[in-house]
Formats: sequence, C-alpha cells, structure tokens
Amino acid sequence: MLFMGTTTNNEQPGTEILGLVLEELTQEQKSTNQTIADLVTAVNSLGNKVDAFKNELEKPKSISVVADTKSIQHSIQKGITDIKIMLGSQPKNIIRKFQILLFPEQDAKLFYKIVFGRWFLMIVIALFILNVYNWSIHYTDTQKEIKLQQLENDRIRRAWTYMYLNNSKKVKATMEKAYLKSE
Repeated sequence: MLFMGTTTNNEQPGTEILGLVLEELTQEQKSTNQTIADLVTAVNSLGNKVDAFKNELEKPKSISVVADTKSIQHSIQKGITDIKIMLGSQPKNIIRKFQILLFPEQDAKLFYKIVFGRWFLMIVIALFILNVYNWSIHYTDTQKEIKLQQLENDRIRRAWTYMYLNNSKKVKATMEKAYLKSE
C-alpha cells in the first residue's frame, strides 16, 4: 500500500504490481480509444460514400444498363446500423464522483440507525470523559490550594508559638487579647 508518498520494503512489490496493472490498463484504454477512432472514421467514410451514392441515385446518368441498387442500399444500411451498434456497445469512460453528503441518498433508515445508535453513544461517552477530566483538574487545583493554605497556617502557628514562648508576660498578655478578639 502507498500512504502519503512513502513506501517500505514490504510494500515495494505491491506498488510495482499496481504500476504494471495501471500501465496495462492505460495501454488497453489507448487501444480501445484507437479502435473507437477507427470506427468513427469508418462510419464517416461510409456515411460520405452513402451520401455520394444517394446523390448519384438522385441524379442518374443515362446508362443503358439498369442495375438493382436496392440490395446494395439495404446492405449498406445494415452495415451502418451494425457499426452504430458496435459503437454503442463500447465501454464507456468511468466517471468518479466525490461528494460530501449531509443526508443519505439511499438507506436513510440504516444511516439514522448508525448515527443515533453508535455516534450518539460515542458523543455521550466523550462528554462524560470531558466532564470527568474537568472535574479532576478542578479537584487537583483545589487540593493544591488547600495544601498551600495549610502550610501558611502552620507557618503562622509556629511564629505565634515562637513569639509566645520567647517574649515577656506583657507581650504574652497582649497576644492573648489579640487572639481572643480575632475569634
């Protein structure tokens, strides 16, 4: 297989075969086109000859010998009809059509069954995963803030304890008043 212009050693024989098949199809298409062109020129040539023959029939020359041309006209008409049939039965060019459809052209029931059966479930699962992810991010951020607040509170408590233990009774009394007022 060939993806984005890259090949591997395992894919090389496949691309060679694909190249050979494409080359063979191209040659076959060229020969078909040549055959069609030859048939068109033959039909045109026969058409010109028929027109010339009809002109000669419309303006007959005085000939003492009278020939029956109905069988010739019939055979020529049959030949032209056969050529038209052969041209009509030639393989037509394949036209590839690429399009994006919002709604299906056929099998609408199957389409909606797939869309609302599978895709709807996938969307619900994706939304659930997105909400779980957002909740986990919010939860971890909240936990970090709580830890930072606890660290700050522990630091304030140690400073308070240090000041309380290392100061005089007057400072201790002031600290106790401030503590009671803060409640």
